[in-house]
Amino acid sequence: MTTGNAVVRIVADDRENAGGVIEALRRHDNIELTVQRLGVGDFLVGERCIVERKTLVDFAQSVIDARLFRQASAMVGNGRRAVLILEGCRADLGNTGVSREALQGALITVSVFYGLAVLRARDVEETARLLRYLGQQTLARAEGAYGRPGYRPKGRRARQLYVLQGLPGIGPERAERLLERFGSVERTMAACADELAAVEGIGPKIAESIRWSVE
Repeated sequence: MTTGNAVVRIVADDRENAGGVIEALRRHDNIELTVQRLGVGDFLVGERCIVERKTLVDFAQSVIDARLFRQASAMVGNGRRAVLILEGCRADLGNTGVSREALQGALITVSVFYGLAVLRARDVEETARLLRYLGQQTLARAEGAYGRPGYRPKGRRARQLYVLQGLPGIGPERAERLLERFGSVERTMAACADELAAVEGIGPKIAESIRWSVE
């Protein structure tokens, strides 16, 4: 079984039932989803990553009441890789009363000093895709598809492939196809969503995520 069709195991906190992500996850293939109460975080991905999902409005509120930092502390003390997914767009913040500087300061605190990886999603569908990508890349790392931290490949082509594998949903095989199709990392990054989607194994959803992450 290859990583692309391997089963990703995700445990969702039952309090997320109303959030829409659980329903979105159920529409994805190759996901084994369990819903139960979690002591920390909102999603447990592959037993290795604990994920807290926050809409931008909830993120702003959690900065006001300092809940964000209590949650970050509990997550990093859990022994798993801690991830924060921020969901929504700037317009969602509306009149929360929290300044841009305060939000940026909070992001610096949780990412730099607490060590949480911070990911962005536009909506519940993209949050579900991020969770699936996270599970797939966790499996790929376990299978040795990625080098250990600090790994720097030698040779131009190896480095190009290494960079491309940092894009959402892109593993070794898809990176090879992208490089073969576009010839360089620069041209891949400049490709439009339709051009990316035309590459075998990419499709419109991954292409859209790549464009969003690049832009």
